[in-house]
Amino acid sequence: MATSCGTQKTQASTGCCGCSSGTVTFDGTDRRYRQVLWVIIVLNAAMFFVEMGGGLASGSLALQADSLDFAGDAMTYGLSLAVIGMAAAVRAKAALLKGLSLGLIAAYILGSALYRTFVVGVPEPLTMGVIGIAALAVNLGSVALLWKWREGDANVRSVWLCSRNDAIGNLAVLFAAGVVAVTGTKWADLAVAALMSCLFLQTSFQVIRTARGELAAA
Repeated sequence: MATSCGTQKTQASTGCCGCSSGTVTFDGTDRRYRQVLWVIIVLNAAMFFVEMGGGLASGSLALQADSLDFAGDAMTYGLSLAVIGMAAAVRAKAALLKGLSLGLIAAYILGSALYRTFVVGVPEPLTMGVIGIAALAVNLGSVALLWKWREGDANVRSVWLCSRNDAIGNLAVLFAAGVVAVTGTKWADLAVAALMSCLFLQTSFQVIRTARGELAAA
C-alpha cells in the first residue's frame, strides 16, 4: 500500500533466500503531518468564534451547530496531536474518546433542533450564506491538507473523517440558506441541523468501532 494513502510499507528479510513484506499502519509520526494539524487546529478554533457569532446574529441553528463542530474538532485535533508517538493503546483510547464526543455533539444538535422548532424564528439567510462559504473554504482547505494522510490508525483516521464531514455539513448549510431565502421558512435550517447530527453519529460509530478493534489488538 502506498505511503500516500497513510500507510508505510516495510520489508523484513527471511534468511538468505528472500524476504517477506508487511504493512505498518500510519500513526501520525511525521513532522509534516504534525505541522498540518497545527494549521487546522488554529483554523477550526477561529471558525468556531466566527460561526457562533454569525449563528447567534442570524438566528441560524445550522450555523450554531456547525460552530460547535468546529470547536469539537479543534479540541479533538489537539488530542490527536498530543498522543502521536504514544503507545497504540493510548492512541486508540484517544480515538475512542473522540468518537464518544462526536456522539454527544450529535445528540446536542438533534435535541436543540427538536426544542427550537417552535421557538426560533426564521434565520437570516445572507449571514448564513456568507459565513457558510467561509466555513466551507476552511474545511475544503483542511481536506486538501489531510488528503495524503486520509488512512491510518483510528487516531489519524478520525481527523480525516471529521474534516470530510465538516465540508459536507457546510454544503448543507449553504443549501439551507438558499431554501430559507426562497421560502422564508425555518424548516430547511432545522432539517440541515438534524441531518448533520445524523452524520456526526455515523462518524462517531465508525471511529468507536475502529478504536475498539485497535484496543483489542493492543
